[in-house]
Amino acid sequence: MSQPAAEEYRKDLSTRHINMIAIGGAIGVGLFLGSGKALNQVGPGLILIYAIAGVMIFFVMRALGELLMYRPVSGSFAEYAGEFVGPWARFATGWGYWLVWIVTGMAEITAVGEYFQFWFPEVPQWIPALGALIILSGVNLIAVKLFGEFEFWFALIKVIAIVGLIVLAVAILTFGFSDVGDTAAVSNIWSHGGFFPNGGTSALLAFQIVMFAFIGVEMVGQTASESTNPEKVLPRAINSIMWRILIFYVGALAALTALVPWMQFPADGSPFVHAFTLIGIPAAAGIVNFVVTTAALSSCNSGIYSTGRMLRTLSEDGQAPRGVGKLSARAVPARAIGVTFVAMLIGVVLNYFVPEQAFTYITSASTVGAIFTWGMIVVAHLGYRRKVAAGELPQGKFRMPLAPYSNYVVLAFLAFVVVLLAFDAETRIALYITPVLAVAVAVGYLATRKRTPEPVKS
Repeated sequence: MSQPAAEEYRKDLSTRHINMIAIGGAIGVGLFLGSGKALNQVGPGLILIYAIAGVMIFFVMRALGELLMYRPVSGSFAEYAGEFVGPWARFATGWGYWLVWIVTGMAEITAVGEYFQFWFPEVPQWIPALGALIILSGVNLIAVKLFGEFEFWFALIKVIAIVGLIVLAVAILTFGFSDVGDTAAVSNIWSHGGFFPNGGTSALLAFQIVMFAFIGVEMVGQTASESTNPEKVLPRAINSIMWRILIFYVGALAALTALVPWMQFPADGSPFVHAFTLIGIPAAAGIVNFVVTTAALSSCNSGIYSTGRMLRTLSEDGQAPRGVGKLSARAVPARAIGVTFVAMLIGVVLNYFVPEQAFTYITSASTVGAIFTWGMIVVAHLGYRRKVAAGELPQGKFRMPLAPYSNYVVLAFLAFVVVLLAFDAETRIALYITPVLAVAVAVGYLATRKRTPEPVKS
């Protein structure tokens, strides 16, 4: 059944938008801030941890890419889960992913408030947090092209910061200038206690920190129905994820540990600030604070975009209130974005009244939610390939390498990361929260499963 033009998304995301969205999704605040704690915990071996995790994420994205080429739709994860796993999987994936981004968005706007205090310490952090939420919600309500523009420039800032560090590192290692020129050496990566100076256990526990940094990489799949040429643009964007991870994560960490011995990085600070300061850049703290602020804004912007599209998909499937899925005259899911705004606004209020530690516990559940989403993509891909093998669906051109064996390896890896959450007191709370959320999702599914889904809209 065809849909009125007003109820169709506009294909206003260009090739440069999609490419930079893919880059931005692969580079989060975790690299600029969280990698300091991970470096202190693991040592230079963190480079290998990121590389292994990056390979697994690449396979997840190739599985998603094959599904997208089969049928590019908005709300892709939920749609594929529903088609190839079952209606319950559509509900669980859709609402689970919505919740991941709501919680992540709450954390990111809180981070924006904290980062703004670097320049304006007298301003309560909830004020810039609220301002950021209002502005980004407005951007998403105006037009998808404006969202794409914001993401393009947010991602470009992050890229310039990382490439700048790598170029500086190569220049210092080659010519020896700057305050660290006499001690900088590639051998710093392995000559201070080895690659894993703190042992294998600390390295394994770092996987859950590393995986959190990749939350958002799958968002490029949400852009399929609003891309000008998804069959051409999306495979290129997905295929480039591997080298982007190698450059932006592995390359950046190699540059940091070559410039400065790993044990000199503070666990509670940004390794980028520390390295830039030692190089002799006096404005290092301000520069990196600006970069992480834009990274947090980018994440929140992506969250509003993703949750709006996912909520509309759930509405179309009868698994959310019908009226929420209506598009505005500008072809954006305005009502769904409004619901997202209210949900994230609760995060601002909670952050004002609830101690920071409690808020940190809540956000830890987002890691499990993201792992569930990635796992469901891989499981749905297995279902798709079974139908292809049975001759029920045509063979696609953009195939996941080494399937189905790579599917099982990725699923085992994701399960391993979930198990690792139990060995860290700070992340263990996620395993306590997850069963509660699972029960809530199950109750919601049982309450809505008798509704008749509307036809899928691309």
